[in-house]
Amino acid sequence: MSVLDVSIPKFDGPDLLNAEVVLNRSELFRAECKRLITESESACIRMQDGDSKRLDQRVRDIQFLRKEVEMKLEELIPEIDALEALHSRVVKALSMNQDAMKVTLLCLEARRKRAPSDRVHDAVDAELLKECSMFQEVTSLLQIVLEQIAEQIRLNRSAKFYLEQDLKEKSQAQNIDNSCALMTVQTIPNLQLSKKNITMLSSATVSPKQWENISDLNIARAEQQKNNSLSLRALVESLLAQSADDMQKQFRATNEAFQLNIQLLKAAKTQLEDKLPKVICEISNLQRAREDLLAAIAESDQFLSLAQARLLLRKERPGKEQCLDAAQVQLLAEVEQLNLHITKLREELALSEEEQRALVRCQLELQENIEIKTNSLYIDEVVCMQLREPIVICHV
Repeated sequence: MSVLDVSIPKFDGPDLLNAEVVLNRSELFRAECKRLITESESACIRMQDGDSKRLDQRVRDIQFLRKEVEMKLEELIPEIDALEALHSRVVKALSMNQDAMKVTLLCLEARRKRAPSDRVHDAVDAELLKECSMFQEVTSLLQIVLEQIAEQIRLNRSAKFYLEQDLKEKSQAQNIDNSCALMTVQTIPNLQLSKKNITMLSSATVSPKQWENISDLNIARAEQQKNNSLSLRALVESLLAQSADDMQKQFRATNEAFQLNIQLLKAAKTQLEDKLPKVICEISNLQRAREDLLAAIAESDQFLSLAQARLLLRKERPGKEQCLDAAQVQLLAEVEQLNLHITKLREELALSEEEQRALVRCQLELQENIEIKTNSLYIDEVVCMQLREPIVICHV
């Protein structure tokens, strides 16, 4: 019997069948594991790619909104600066207006010190009162404008704060998402994440639409305040220009009234000064006339005494010689005429005394009026005009 002919016994028992089954199942399990591993690796790579793309898209979205916010912030900041500069200009205009009003009040007060005869409500007083009223109105208007500018600056700064806060948060979010996009398996940071933390992270606080609306709202708020600022600045510029023009016009009108009144005062003072020497000269002439009258009265008295002496002496004639002759008639007529002349001369002397007193009163009145006009001229030309000279009303 050869070796080839030796028969090998077969074992077809349960142990062999069980081993075959186990081997087949193990092979299938290994194949499934390999498939799962391959599928898991593909899914991880696919998900990582998706994550990176979504993170990149998110970064671009943030960058876009950041750009919008930055542009609006760049528009708003100069507007705040412009409003602050305008606020300073209004403060300066208000200060200039108050200084000018003080001068107007000082002029009114100075003109009250004129003599009673010159203390009349003239054109200068009327213009000064109009000027004072205008300054008061402009002061009230500028104070209201200052409050409006301050409030608008506050609103602009509030809008700026929200834009800056939004920009800061988006910068942080962009940096975080950039880091997430660049993160790999090898660069995973050591973060202690629990299931609880992961659950909390999965619950977002705002939706993408809400996230976008927050920036849109901040941008819209800033745009609204910027437009309000532009409108307010245009209005204030117009008010400053109009009020400056009105005050300049009124200031010129008051100065013209002053100049006209100064000319009238100078003309009146010149007329009084021209009249005064004539009155003084007339007083001297009248004094000489009175002296002449006195001399004439004295002379006439002498002639009257002579005529009366002659009449008295002729009464001593003998009775038959007391004739009403031509000499006697002439002497009687002479006495009568001389009495008439002396009476008239005395009347003229009395009238001359009255005329002299009237001339003296006129002289005193002229001197007093000259002093009054001099004082009024000093108040208007020196005091008031020097007070008004430094005042410059311009469009600040």
